[in-house]
Amino acid sequence: MSGSPDPVVLIHGAWQGSWVWDHLKLLLAQAGITAVTVDLPGNGSDAIGPADVSLDLYIAHVSAVLERLGRPVSLVAHSGGGLIASAVAERVPGAVRRIAYVAGMMLPSGMAFADLVAELRTDHPDVIGIGPHLLWSDDGLASRVPMAAALAYFFHDCADGEAAAARLTSQPERGRNIRVGLTPERFGAVPRLYVEAEADRSIILACQRRMQVLVPGAEVVTLPTGHAPHLAAPNLLAAALTPFLTAAGGDGMPLAGSGQDDEAQAAARQRRPGGLG
Repeated sequence: MSGSPDPVVLIHGAWQGSWVWDHLKLLLAQAGITAVTVDLPGNGSDAIGPADVSLDLYIAHVSAVLERLGRPVSLVAHSGGGLIASAVAERVPGAVRRIAYVAGMMLPSGMAFADLVAELRTDHPDVIGIGPHLLWSDDGLASRVPMAAALAYFFHDCADGEAAAARLTSQPERGRNIRVGLTPERFGAVPRLYVEAEADRSIILACQRRMQVLVPGAEVVTLPTGHAPHLAAPNLLAAALTPFLTAAGGDGMPLAGSGQDDEAQAAARQRRPGGLG
């Protein structure tokens, strides 16, 4: 392995785009980490319609980015982007060195997020999150998030929340309501970090911690933010991610000269091993 960190591919969540990573991308660059953003097909950055979106299309899109980079990468995925990261690691495990889930959907094989919501709903009624507030297309193939709901559930602690909410686009349902088949030999061999968002109103903390039980083994860092730490507190998120993204061979030890500052080291000390429950 070379002395530089692996490049990072940043995968956005539903209704979002590559723009959500702008601040974090700059901060990672300051730590010597090259980051590449993607716009998932059908999210408004291309002419692909919601009927043509699929998990396979998402996997092929991200895999093409990995192929162009020509070396193993780290994946950082937010929210529903976590399902895509898991699927890519399963499809091309040799190309994925590690995965970091940022309040992400780190679900076990064959489980949809709706299944998890149904499991937790009796004890945690607020697990339904944004669901009841979505505005659907006439054919039911795509949804949008109203401004007020976006501010309440996604961006309540973001200084530029209104600007972020205004940039949300229509989300194809075939790229959101998905199940991923995973195996211990492929996805299961990839080191993982889970970044909890403690004040998340979309994927509530109980939901995040249940996923850690269902898919054990990830390192865990907790941030005091809502659903979008990359917008609400990008410095804290960069500090939490940097030790993991600069680890040599996934052993948790940062590469020499990775540019960690005191904040990053403090974030690293807050880590705890995975395998909850």
